[in-house]
Amino acid sequence: MLDDREIALKFTLQPIEKIADKLGLQKDSLETYGPFKAKLYPDKISGIPDKKGKLVMVTAMSPTPAGEGKTTTSIGLVDALSRSGKKAAAALREPSLGPVFGMKGGATGGGYAQVMPRDEINLHFTGDIHAITAAHNLLAAMIDNRLHFDGPLGLLDCRRVTWKRVMDMDDRVLREIVVGIGGPLRGLARETGFDITAASEVMAILCLAKNVEELKERLGKISIGYTAERQLVFAEALKVHGAMTALLKDAIRPNLVQTLEGTPVFIHGGPFANIAHGTNSIISTRLALDLAEIVVTESGFGSDLGAEKFFDIVVRTGQIPPPDVCVLVATVRALKYHGGIPLKEINKENIKALENGFINLQKHIENMKLFGIPLVVAINRFPSDTDEEIEKVRLLCSGENTRVALSEVYSRGGKGGEELGSEILSAAQEDKSSFQMLYPSEIPIIEKIEAVAKKIYGASAVAMEGKTRRKIRRIEKQGFGHLPVCIAKTQYSLSADDQALGRPMDFTLIVTDVSLSSGAGFVVVYCGDIMTMPGLPKSPSAEKIDINVNGEITGLS
Repeated sequence: MLDDREIALKFTLQPIEKIADKLGLQKDSLETYGPFKAKLYPDKISGIPDKKGKLVMVTAMSPTPAGEGKTTTSIGLVDALSRSGKKAAAALREPSLGPVFGMKGGATGGGYAQVMPRDEINLHFTGDIHAITAAHNLLAAMIDNRLHFDGPLGLLDCRRVTWKRVMDMDDRVLREIVVGIGGPLRGLARETGFDITAASEVMAILCLAKNVEELKERLGKISIGYTAERQLVFAEALKVHGAMTALLKDAIRPNLVQTLEGTPVFIHGGPFANIAHGTNSIISTRLALDLAEIVVTESGFGSDLGAEKFFDIVVRTGQIPPPDVCVLVATVRALKYHGGIPLKEINKENIKALENGFINLQKHIENMKLFGIPLVVAINRFPSDTDEEIEKVRLLCSGENTRVALSEVYSRGGKGGEELGSEILSAAQEDKSSFQMLYPSEIPIIEKIEAVAKKIYGASAVAMEGKTRRKIRRIEKQGFGHLPVCIAKTQYSLSADDQALGRPMDFTLIVTDVSLSSGAGFVVVYCGDIMTMPGLPKSPSAEKIDINVNGEITGLS
């Protein structure tokens, strides 16, 4: 089979104005960035009908190093729905340069299910993530400037500054640093560090704000540290949230692109799901629902991360309705990997390992049913999958009383997603929906953590040191006990141990720290060895990426 770039070259992209016209958008609501991508002016879009489209949320079983193709499935699915005659659109996240140059490579789908222009989307796109980086680091610079002029115990206690810097790259040496060394002219010496931009609270705020006014308000509510008397200090005290908003005036506007088959796709925002809330922006999803009959969105990683946070954080804002249908992506290869087969052997037929690994998918099915949304399991077929293996997965899923459909969008595009699209439309029309949150807002933070740990992960207990419990009590006393929790943990396991494959049982979830994201509106709970600044793997994808004499990017996958 041709590689992704060779396949993309076979298709002729449509001018972005034509893609916009499919959604009823006029030219004055677009700001084009070249011929194939544009930013939208939501306030210039008129004539939107009152009836909103149906929402399909795509999640997955626990990911493996082999990759499960969740984004590819989402893209192929929206093409399939478009082929069926529906006015369809997708709402997806922007790729981060960290994974693009790190382990993952590109994040624009694959095979015959890709969003375009793939190189531009993967590298810089319309500059949104750079703008978020700049806004975040402006606040950091203002903090250190205030420390320089006020001294160590002025507005902020220099020992209790909680705001770090960010960059959109995997760089482990920046996790912990010392700034301000070299004398008084270089500021106040203190310990700090870097996170990746996808973990920035500014990223989360941009994705959760419904408009520019709310964006500015949320930025002002960011907690940046404490006074010497242990009182919280917020960004608005530095009078910087207006300038931060100015840096984000274009970044908050959704981006419009297209699939290889010409289906409209909104790509906007890029929080990771293992260290943030893992969903594209509320603004782009709301706009897509206003303009299309059916919208496909995705949440990062498995149901234990992105999906749970989509329900308990994003839907809880009241700005996005619960999905009409959820899709749970599974692969034969991932099932065999969770069944104990080494990565190098997962392409070989092994029914027994598949059956053993089904316990992971089984738990994810249980997780999704907790929220009361109609569910379809999508078997994302790989070339090495045998018919016997596919039929075994179908049989196992039918034993869970769950709809299941084969997806072959990688090799066949939208046509390969017609079975999945048909099953989703049937589920939306026929299956009962009774959405419920996992936990109420009013219970204590520790009970919220326990609810996620026990109901979603399958833990038997939650453990944390006394200092972490004291932090939680302090957050509650400061008036933030009503906020949902955003648990940061490994994506590779239902537990916080990335080596615990399958379905871990009777384990204790170890909470190592908590932090308040008062602007975004959640409490981050760190578990296990999770890092908010990833490191590059031994053989980074950057080694394969290049540009040829014709100016064409190669090596992005």
